[in-house]
Amino acid sequence: MLHSVLQGFLVGIGLIIAIGAQNAFVLKQGLKQQYIFWVCLVCVISDSLLIFAGVFGFAAVLQAHANWVEMAKYFGAIFLFLYGLQHFYHAWSKQQYLVAAGKEESSLLRVLLLCLALTWLNPHVYLDTVVLIGSISTQIQGSKLDFALGASLASFLFFFSLGYGAKYLQPLFQDYRAWKVLDVGIGCLMWGIAYRLII
Repeated sequence: MLHSVLQGFLVGIGLIIAIGAQNAFVLKQGLKQQYIFWVCLVCVISDSLLIFAGVFGFAAVLQAHANWVEMAKYFGAIFLFLYGLQHFYHAWSKQQYLVAAGKEESSLLRVLLLCLALTWLNPHVYLDTVVLIGSISTQIQGSKLDFALGASLASFLFFFSLGYGAKYLQPLFQDYRAWKVLDVGIGCLMWGIAYRLII
């Protein structure tokens, strides 16, 4: 059980930690100290629904068609390799800064609607959760439920840590070198997962 949970957690945290629109929005709300709990909760629930849909929906379809499993395995490995390569490229060629700026959101409803839009209208979210995590779950020897719970736990810890820890992270990530370290770490993790998919 613990092994499957840990596998799910590592896959989930490796995918979710990449800087994107959703994460930037959570960080912005954290820096503004505005509706942090509700924003993080919406992100966690949304991610968990997509993760479970991938593991028990998409994965079940793949298992019913053996040739699809092979295709998905190599597609997933290629995607993870390119995804990791992108982070290595950013680490060595770019000086990134994440500016958590934007106009103030005065209403909880408006903030949550924007959060939902950044989550559910983002194609990359479906690729990471439904397709990619669903594909990886077909290679897991242990419990699929434990794997999905581990990935969901990663989402929970990441979003709430990002939201409530944002005010402490701001000085650190004003230095572009912190982004380089983060990108290298993500790249190594993605290549490691890709290797395990194809061996």
